[in-house]
Amino acid sequence: MLPALVDIGANLTNRCFQRDLPAVLQRARDAGVHKIMVTGTSLRASREALKLAQAHPGALFSTAGVHPHDAKTWTDDSLQELERLASRPECVAVGECGLDFNRNFSPQDQQKQVLERQVELACRLRKPLFLHEREAHQALVEILSRHRAHLPAVVIHCFTGTAEEARAYLDMGFYIGLTGFLCKDKRPNGVQWMLQQQLIPLDRLMVESDAPYMYPNIRKLPKETQETITSFKTFNQENFQHCSYKRNEPCSVAVTAAVVACMGVASEVVAQATTENATKVFSLG
Repeated sequence: MLPALVDIGANLTNRCFQRDLPAVLQRARDAGVHKIMVTGTSLRASREALKLAQAHPGALFSTAGVHPHDAKTWTDDSLQELERLASRPECVAVGECGLDFNRNFSPQDQQKQVLERQVELACRLRKPLFLHEREAHQALVEILSRHRAHLPAVVIHCFTGTAEEARAYLDMGFYIGLTGFLCKDKRPNGVQWMLQQQLIPLDRLMVESDAPYMYPNIRKLPKETQETITSFKTFNQENFQHCSYKRNEPCSVAVTAAVVACMGVASEVVAQATTENATKVFSLG
């Protein structure tokens, strides 16, 4: 029997889950995903994530944050409301916040300012940081370094960077969250290569769906790897067929964990390590 898995990041407030959330949650449980962190990416989403966590105690937990895409919506009142939400016991992290210089939906200077306010909040509340970073590695490191003496635990959500960037985060004591992105990342210094070279220690690794995004398309993997994954106890074809590029679900975390295991670690070890890490860092109980 594999240890229960934890999905540290699912956007269950997305409107695509409004009609069948109970079924989505049941498929997650059937796949062994017994705890899910519902991501807050704006004040609205953070409020809704908290409501979901309150409605499903012990199974769902929330985060509270303003995503860099929404940094442009930040006002003088934002910090006060964010602190109120993040202070609730059901909220286990500050985020999803960070920097995204790939799409720049908010001006970069504003992204930095809004991130800094949320880092300060996490330091004050002593709650972990759940961070987004796209093509902004150095800027993120610079901001976090200014607060290093007071930083709580930090998780780099949905890591898509290089081995050099991962090493920098690990050297700072951060954790790495992996999603279905790793199925398609075939860069010579990308996530698959890092796992094969055992460059991400298991005691710093977590898994997440980022549902409804980051579908783990195992068809992008070599055929022999696909066959290994589908033979794992964590693989449930009936559940996984509900996941697609159009809408990923938390049950796919079991598949992502199996992909990690294919890179050289037993599936039982991956499940136990990632669950222990998430439970410890986010105080999931």
